[in-house]
Amino acid sequence: PEAARRAISMVRKMDELGFGNCTNHTECEAVCPKEIKIINIARLNREFIKASFFSKEKY
Repeated sequence: PEAARRAISMVRKMDELGFGNCTNHTECEAVCPKEIKIINIARLNREFIKASFFSKEKY
């Protein structure tokens, strides 16, 4: 599905740009240059975990 593709591509791009892994702790939200809220960081992490297990597209 699209959510899996988007999550994988977003994490790839973050790695490319040197951001590393965003955790579900609020320090990521505090230093995020795009001011992404923790609720959206958590959603990305959930979608990425699901995609890692169930998607045909691999990270």
